[in-house]
Amino acid sequence: MNQYVTGAMIRRLREERKITQLQLAERMNVSDKAVSRWETGRGYPDITLIEPLAEALGVSVIELFSGEDVVNTNRAAHMLRSKFHVCPICANVILSTGEAVVSCCGITLPALEAEAPDEGHPIRVERVEDEFYVTIAHEMRRDHSITFLAALGVDGWEVRRLYPEGDAQARFRIAGTDRFYYYCNRHGLFTAPAKITP
Repeated sequence: MNQYVTGAMIRRLREERKITQLQLAERMNVSDKAVSRWETGRGYPDITLIEPLAEALGVSVIELFSGEDVVNTNRAAHMLRSKFHVCPICANVILSTGEAVVSCCGITLPALEAEAPDEGHPIRVERVEDEFYVTIAHEMRRDHSITFLAALGVDGWEVRRLYPEGDAQARFRIAGTDRFYYYCNRHGLFTAPAKITP
């Protein structure tokens, strides 16, 4: 069962809560045979039952769809634990300050892993008065562009959205800025230290 919710997940959550198939069925106004079919992969819960199923099992719909529990293990916020997520459908950029299950346009988005810049994505950092002026030597077409530039500082993030009609450049305050991140819609996320380019 791998369409939108797994039978194994339903069974695990039900058993963890020490409820029977009949009790779950009664909470949802379905038969216990229906619950049995879902758990064994011989049937799927109707999409209209997803919200009541999540509620009956005590989880969010996102947790039910992802097949994983969302547990807050990020006890102390640390900016280096931040994760970027980019929707491949609408290009929405979502920043989480730790592990998260992120969904956009009906799909679960993986956290992006940042790499060092390669020869196709060089970064140039200059100082202009009290700001970093950051440019990426990259074409800016709709099908291949840098979609955002971000600066990580001691007290948070500055994110600049970029568009194909413009240039791959942005300004960020110098004080406290430690790293830059930027995203190519074909090649992924890149990161570099906040240092003036020689």
